[in-house]
Amino acid sequence: MQKAQTFRGKVVVITGAASGIGAAICRKFADEGAKIGLMDADEKGAKDMESSLTGSGTEAFAVKCDVSSEKECDFAIKAFITRYGGIDVLVNNAGITQRGAFMETRASVFRKVMDINFFGSLYCTKAAIESIVERKGMIIVIESVAGVTPLLGRSGYCASKHALHGLFTTIRTEIRNAGAHVMIACPGFVKTNLQTRALGADGSVTKHPQSKVGKETTPEAVANEIFMAALKRKNMVVLTFIGKLVYWISRIAPIFYEKMMARKLRSELEK
Repeated sequence: MQKAQTFRGKVVVITGAASGIGAAICRKFADEGAKIGLMDADEKGAKDMESSLTGSGTEAFAVKCDVSSEKECDFAIKAFITRYGGIDVLVNNAGITQRGAFMETRASVFRKVMDINFFGSLYCTKAAIESIVERKGMIIVIESVAGVTPLLGRSGYCASKHALHGLFTTIRTEIRNAGAHVMIACPGFVKTNLQTRALGADGSVTKHPQSKVGKETTPEAVANEIFMAALKRKNMVVLTFIGKLVYWISRIAPIFYEKMMARKLRSELEK
């Protein structure tokens, strides 16, 4: 596969750019000379990040956007295309999570998670795809290990990430011959404020602590790995040792993996 040597001067648009992994990806691509488009429902956070980047000499532009709104996604993407002339890289990063047993979780929670995680990525990609294909660019999807394995107690989150995997692997096959690309990134457990806003079974922010396997990594470490993988235009990158271990156990011994996850969930619920 053709290797991109640099992102210097390229237009990189990131959703969920105000904090966490999104903010770290903004800084990493900015440090490498890219022009940065920032999208986030947190307008102040996005504008603060824009100011931080421009203060360091990066060309950056922030647009408030709730990615669950197709209209807002269309408006934001068109604003970047108008300002920069096109988009080279779209990073679909914005997301929300949930925690709770399937039997206890309201259907409305699944809908909200899908609206942001799945449809948000779909809306932004639909709006940007023509420009990306024209410029032989790239779509980067911040999926999760939960997009390729079961994740007990987070069926809504897991469903949204599996849906992303099916959508974007298919998009990759459709645009490959045009010279454009899709890369899927699957982080494991990352220390961000995403978990502090996790939805519970009733749709409110849950107070139940997050269960996790192994040590959490940092957004900066994730951003570095994603950048290096993007340079090589990889199809998929699974991040962290634990993430890779979980991925391969689920592939080689899926029943063992499911039983292991069930034991882990029971131990968390008994705390």
